[in-house]
Amino acid sequence: MRYLLLDEGRYSDSELAPLRNLVAALFRMENSRTPGTVSQVLENLIAWLTMPEQASVRRAFTVWLTRVFLPGRIPGVEIAEVHDIQEVKTMLAERVKEWTREWERQGIEKGRKEGRQEGAAAVLVRQVERKFGAVDEDDRKRIVAANLQDLQTWTDNILTAATIDEMLGKG
Repeated sequence: MRYLLLDEGRYSDSELAPLRNLVAALFRMENSRTPGTVSQVLENLIAWLTMPEQASVRRAFTVWLTRVFLPGRIPGVEIAEVHDIQEVKTMLAERVKEWTREWERQGIEKGRKEGRQEGAAAVLVRQVERKFGAVDEDDRKRIVAANLQDLQTWTDNILTAATIDEMLGKG
């Protein structure tokens, strides 16, 4: 059996951008890393697929974008039913700003949570060192990797624990 392998990830956007064909557009879309690239490819497709006899190709791209590409890129976000590739471009232009704000909010919240966790771990390590002396590497790793709830429990335990093992609840 013979086959031809087309490795879409092997082509850079700069190699594909000057090509005016649907395969290059599909590869660019699949490899896109920014909403700007997606928007540019959509603009190209809209410009290329203007003839009435290209309606089925426009529809095929529209279906692929709304049912495969976008759900894969932005999981959990409901994609509105659209009937033309121009509608996809309009929808994306409106929604990208909203999604960007949401992603930023999620990133800030995640950063705050990680910061609280890292801060709690650093304080607990310092307290353990002051009460029990040097912290062995395994215990240090356990504290640093712990979730916030465990860190809070151990921080409470340090007040009454006689040893680090007792504080950490080890046997």
